[in-house]
Amino acid sequence: MRLIFMGTPDFAVPAFHALINAGHEIVAVYTQPPRPAGRGKALRRSPVHEAADALGIEVRTPSRVRRDPQEHAAFAALQADAAIVAAYGLILPKEMLQAPRLGCINIHASLLPRWRGASPIQSAIVAGDTQSGVSIMQMDEGLDTGAILLEESTPITETDTASTLHDRLAEIGGRLIIRVLNEQPSPLPQTDTGATYAHMLKREDGRIDWSKSCEDIDRQIRGFTPWPGAFTSLNGTILKIGQATPLPNAPSHPPGYTLTDQLVVACGKGAIKIETIQKPGRTMMRTDDFLRGQSVPKGTHFD
Repeated sequence: MRLIFMGTPDFAVPAFHALINAGHEIVAVYTQPPRPAGRGKALRRSPVHEAADALGIEVRTPSRVRRDPQEHAAFAALQADAAIVAAYGLILPKEMLQAPRLGCINIHASLLPRWRGASPIQSAIVAGDTQSGVSIMQMDEGLDTGAILLEESTPITETDTASTLHDRLAEIGGRLIIRVLNEQPSPLPQTDTGATYAHMLKREDGRIDWSKSCEDIDRQIRGFTPWPGAFTSLNGTILKIGQATPLPNAPSHPPGYTLTDQLVVACGKGAIKIETIQKPGRTMMRTDDFLRGQSVPKGTHFD
């Protein structure tokens, strides 16, 4: 088919390559404009931009599309059979949704209607869901409310992080979109029953509240790896926690205080043993390495 591809982050790249490998023609790629990144704040192109540029495919980076008739006309002029959308980052207006012959088809990283919105992968882990998946959806003007074309589930394990689940779902999305284009299944309207919303994540979402249970904190750490990261502070220094082991049977103790000198921290219920930790400006390190350079005796309080 003659396709437009619209995506920005790493999650979208496997689907982009799957479409190319399946022989579809990508007539243009839409992605977010380059953004300042890193310490030097140099402009960095999105992963989808890099992937498209490597194949010599035209890349368009409009900063807005909702109320720009020129963008609508340019999009329609591509005369695509369909637009494939995967974490693009901009809301498409009706004029663009209806322009391709088969409309716009979205690859969404949840089993809709659960976790509509911006952070479905992280939200599923933090909430303690036991499964996630990918929904291929016929887009409408609502927020992830379109009819479902195809879904595939995958279990969420007790060791999954947002990073590992992301990679699994990205691979599933690439497989499913090829099936949808080949099979063109009948759309099944979504129901609002059981709908939940995954908000746009902010850095402060990663701050650990030690009054929560050890299971909740473990899910927060895993769900926010790699971003925004789960963090706490010690004597005014922000410390990011990369991995921890929940200890639900640990003795009751005031939350946030260490129970040993090996970074076992009391929670509202149970405790967690911090396995990896990161100082500002440093790489993530094992707890043993961290403690060689800084003593954290029993009874130390984390804010």
